[in-house]
Amino acid sequence: MRLEAHARTDPGPVREKNEDAFLVDLDTGLFIVADGMGGHAAGEVASAMAVEVIKDILLGDQDPDETRLDRATPDSEETIRERLRYAMNQASQRIRRAAIETPAQAGMGTTVCVLLIDDDLAHLGHVGDSRIYLLRSGRLQRLTRDHTVVQQEIDAGRLTPKLARIVPHKNILTQSVGYHGPVEPDTSTRPVRPGDIFIICSDGLTDPLDDDQITRICLGAPLDQLAEELIQEAIDAGGDDNITAVVVGILDD
Repeated sequence: MRLEAHARTDPGPVREKNEDAFLVDLDTGLFIVADGMGGHAAGEVASAMAVEVIKDILLGDQDPDETRLDRATPDSEETIRERLRYAMNQASQRIRRAAIETPAQAGMGTTVCVLLIDDDLAHLGHVGDSRIYLLRSGRLQRLTRDHTVVQQEIDAGRLTPKLARIVPHKNILTQSVGYHGPVEPDTSTRPVRPGDIFIICSDGLTDPLDDDQITRICLGAPLDQLAEELIQEAIDAGGDDNITAVVVGILDD
């Protein structure tokens, strides 16, 4: 199997700055989307810092060996998931420290979604309300669960998913990298197969588009145009936030 990836980010029609950040690294199979928050462009700082720290810890050589991915020897699934959790917590600590040292950046934080594809396995980690989807055999699956107050209300049966899309507090996070200090990322591992398409996106995409609309777009656009189509449809549907989409296809050799 081989990978093909395409990405696009757009500030949207209202925002002056784009506080989303992303990484596409086909050589290592590492893909990241981060959606920053905070005044005075602090969200832009937080998201960029999160992407850089996570990449460096997972793939770089400045941290202890046990926090790096060593492709020379196989790593267990749990080991990789633990490394994802460690990397996100290190990013959270460094962002929080930077916010303390620079008062203008106080309160900054970011969501993070990480997809690491290693051979025939996909390892996922996320904090916040950015999402990872999988399109397989024409069916769209949401692989992440939002860390939001609204999602807690849905889980408790006090709110329906349909109503959750229109309540005013739908974007209040229960976890974010940086602002909330130590975090408890959700992680998982699943097999991949040729034809799979992963979509990693910020909530600028999923606020104006529901899962049915995203499915329709995915089924109607070729892989190399899918990120572009998703973002344009989100803007056309009234999206006014920063919007980022990273599309990763699993292709047969």
